[in-house]
Amino acid sequence: MTGLVLRAAGPRLRVRTALGDVDALLPGRFRWEGERAVAGDRVRLERRGDAWVVVEVEPRRSTLRRRLAGLRRGSRVLVANVDFVGVVCAAARPDPSPTLVDRLLVLVESSELPPLLVVNKIDLVDPPAARSFFGLYERIGYEVLYTSVVTGEGIAALRQRMCAGISTLIGPSGAGKSSLLNAVEPGLQRRVGEVSAKGGWGRHTTTAAELVPLSCGGYVADTPGLREIHLWEIDPAALDACFPEFRPYLGACRFGRSCTHRHEPDCAVRAALARGEIAPSRYESYRILRAEAERAMQERYR
Repeated sequence: MTGLVLRAAGPRLRVRTALGDVDALLPGRFRWEGERAVAGDRVRLERRGDAWVVVEVEPRRSTLRRRLAGLRRGSRVLVANVDFVGVVCAAARPDPSPTLVDRLLVLVESSELPPLLVVNKIDLVDPPAARSFFGLYERIGYEVLYTSVVTGEGIAALRQRMCAGISTLIGPSGAGKSSLLNAVEPGLQRRVGEVSAKGGWGRHTTTAAELVPLSCGGYVADTPGLREIHLWEIDPAALDACFPEFRPYLGACRFGRSCTHRHEPDCAVRAALARGEIAPSRYESYRILRAEAERAMQERYR
């Protein structure tokens, strides 16, 4: 019997199957990094005595990872087989930060997942003000959706996207992710807590990803709060490819793909910056994130 992992907490899984939702055990041989089942994984189960046991974790189409909070080394798969990631940022309260927005987009781009930039709390600002900031991302080619749980703007469009498969919303505290979940489907955020609390899993409610079914047929993964949003396991030399507007110029520098786009002569990316084809804020984010990725690589090999 096959099923979809709704939640994983150590060796215990909750799996949606043709027979309904069942609890299953994950043998130790599957709990190594890269094989440990997470929300979104497809698994094959066998009945052994009174328990369902995982005998196979199917290959993943995609993964979304984050660095382990407070640690120099290590990362964790948050959720598997995601169809799109909603990057949620507030139009105000808190004010948007270009570097934070870019950091989140790079996190998604590095996982080769399609991002949807969700600009929430649009009711708190004048629409032209929000679009003057986030319009840059639309010009780059990102899909941007403006939402408000107060006025209802953008909620139907977000619901339609989320009903089409497995999605997840990521973003900083205060961006309004929980409110958006409840607006998409009333009571959804409450159900996230209730589902994980059943079976004695309550204390993990805020730390484990939870895949929650939507009444329209999709699933949403409520991920742990990203207390530390770092770049991890990203080759610094590949970071430039996570900026879509850089891609036409990659390989055109004098030093080809070895160029860091910071100080080398005849850099095609910096030339595009000088011509106004790359926004200064995006280039500054690249410099900051490149330095961070390089430090992370140095720490890994100490």
